[in-house]
Amino acid sequence: MAAQETRMYEAKFPEVDDVVMVQVKSIAEMGAYVSLMEYAGVEGMILLSELSRRRIRSITKLIKVGRQEPVMVLRVDKEKGYIDLSKRRVAAEDIAACEERYNKSKMVHSIMRHVAETAGVELEQLYNTVGWPLYKMYGHAFEAFKTIVTDPDQVFNRLQDETNSGQPIEALTDAVKEGITKNVRRRMTPQPIKIRADVELTCFAYDGVLHIQEAMRSAESHSTEDCPVKMKLIAPPLYVLTTQTLDKNQGVEVLNLACEACKAAIAKRKGTLKVKESARAVSDRDDRLLMEQMSALENANKEVAGDDDSEEEEEGMGDFDPEAAVNSSLTS
Repeated sequence: MAAQETRMYEAKFPEVDDVVMVQVKSIAEMGAYVSLMEYAGVEGMILLSELSRRRIRSITKLIKVGRQEPVMVLRVDKEKGYIDLSKRRVAAEDIAACEERYNKSKMVHSIMRHVAETAGVELEQLYNTVGWPLYKMYGHAFEAFKTIVTDPDQVFNRLQDETNSGQPIEALTDAVKEGITKNVRRRMTPQPIKIRADVELTCFAYDGVLHIQEAMRSAESHSTEDCPVKMKLIAPPLYVLTTQTLDKNQGVEVLNLACEACKAAIAKRKGTLKVKESARAVSDRDDRLLMEQMSALENANKEVAGDDDSEEEEEGMGDFDPEAAVNSSLTS
């Protein structure tokens, strides 16, 4: 089946004063022609006088073909399909709200369109029976989809109760339910965020290695059920603290507390902890770079001649320079 298109919302046109997302199609002497992305690409125009509050020296610096812009609706002629828009009247808070709503609606639309194509139903019919009622019931269909991730029956049963008096909805077939549930879970199941902090940990006291291990246990003792903390050695004196969590702010807070606990524990043993990079979210690419760094340092350590029995002492003393080893490996 060919790709289907329809508007994201039940209303065919936006209302005056709504802030909507558009894509610039072309630029003319009078202004810019755009398509309203939430309303099946219906055409609108941003008049030249509504592009900016300042004097316009170059229209191409204000707006470019292909760019997406939040704009305010000034006038709507539903009979002729004319929509006049303004860029200059959009406040900063309106931009953020428009972008958030549009991103949610785009996610819902993508799922609905895929289900319609795979289940062999008309997209507008699917919106009529499922999508638009969910917008009314939950404020936004995105919120209903979030519930479907864990409890699809709750949403489908409520939809049936409120739109069809508890009777089965003919268009809401098992294939449609399965398609929605499968796509929602694949696209919207939260993925854990990786949080990492890099520190230098040294202890020159007697039994320094044991004191460092004790400090590492102090850091890991700040683990929670949602944020398990791990601390591992890269190469003396460089260590990393890591956690995975669905809540970035919580993960950063837990790692910061773990760093403070580790610092306090090693300070009691006359050691020091220096934060090289504070807790932050990292990507898979950062993980790969860390593994490459660990491999480079391991190889550099193998090239250092010396008594194997002195390895633990070196870990406690922190004489190795990891940055120099990485630089050396990169330039070699």
